[in-house]
Amino acid sequence: QLQLVESGGGLVQAGDSLTLACATSGDAFTAYNIGWFRQAPGKEREFVAAIAWTGRTTKYADSSMKGRFTISRDNFNNTAYLHISSLKPEDTAVYFCAADRRPVVVVNPTLFPFQLWGQGTPVTVSS
Repeated sequence: QLQLVESGGGLVQAGDSLTLACATSGDAFTAYNIGWFRQAPGKEREFVAAIAWTGRTTKYADSSMKGRFTISRDNFNNTAYLHISSLKPEDTAVYFCAADRRPVVVVNPTLFPFQLWGQGTPVTVSS
């Protein structure tokens, strides 16, 4: 099955931008839809964005996420990305990528949870 490894996290300043990567291996990347989630300290994990295997369909948690977060994928290099602009201290969290073959996870990632997960990469935003 697909293995996922996140990278790109770290300590950044408020207002900076950051691109997280989700490198995959072990199975056909194009068979999977990809999601990004985050878990802030003391909070539950929350959905950020998802992208279909074609790259043509995306979903964001809400309009504010869509404005600052951009999900993308490179099907030649088997990697997905999450670009975050204008970082805020409240963006501090561990960011996880996830994968699932079912197209429905892009439509409703809450009702249909992603099945495969990476270990996460921490992002800390200082004010």
